[in-house]
Amino acid sequence: MFAAGIAAGTSNTVVGSGTLITFPVLLGIGLGPVTANVSNTLGLVPGSAMGAWGYRRELLGQGRRAVRFGCITAAGGALGGVLLLTLPAKAFKTIVPVLIVAALLLVVFGPRLTAALEHTRHRARSDIGIALVALVFLTGVYGGYFGAAQGVLLMGIFGLLLTESLQRQNALKNVLAGVANAVAAIVFIFAAHIDWAAAGLVAGGAVLGAVLGARVGRRLSQPVLRAVIVAVGIAAIVKLLA
Repeated sequence: MFAAGIAAGTSNTVVGSGTLITFPVLLGIGLGPVTANVSNTLGLVPGSAMGAWGYRRELLGQGRRAVRFGCITAAGGALGGVLLLTLPAKAFKTIVPVLIVAALLLVVFGPRLTAALEHTRHRARSDIGIALVALVFLTGVYGGYFGAAQGVLLMGIFGLLLTESLQRQNALKNVLAGVANAVAAIVFIFAAHIDWAAAGLVAGGAVLGAVLGARVGRRLSQPVLRAVIVAVGIAAIVKLLA
């Protein structure tokens, strides 16, 4: 569990999908799906915070945006946490691979699509548009419910709708994914059974992994980072379908 936490913390900081590493491990030691999910969500919170801190330089000038998006994500994360405790997982399991495919297409073709639309009324925005608000809220809901590949979804959305470099988008993604995890974890603490030993081991590993991920991820060029995002997204799809 500790080793899985390290791998998940690294993955989450660089691109996302760390849940796809820790969640199967928690299931493998005998935890039920809901207990494994809520324990994993809580365990990954410290790593998310450390990952955001590791990208603090890329967050400069994005403070107001991060606060606004963070509030939107918090509302979505709270709703997602409630949904996890009240609804069956079948609907989300069906839609998740579709969402990840859509995100990967946005990551790969988003910049080209934005460039192709330069001669139309479409413009990627540096501020907050209605579409961006709605999509960030929905990824917050998903992050609070399960969260695997939430980072891939956010990067795809940012790539199409936000005029920032990939590294600055990644920094913002780390903040928002951490907010969704933290808010959902608060809901789970009061309303669900948590395996505190498992959560603690994942948390310890995730913090170390986040430090490593920040050092590695910030040195990647945009093409390499985009390739890593696509590779992780494809692995997420294969894992979920399997």
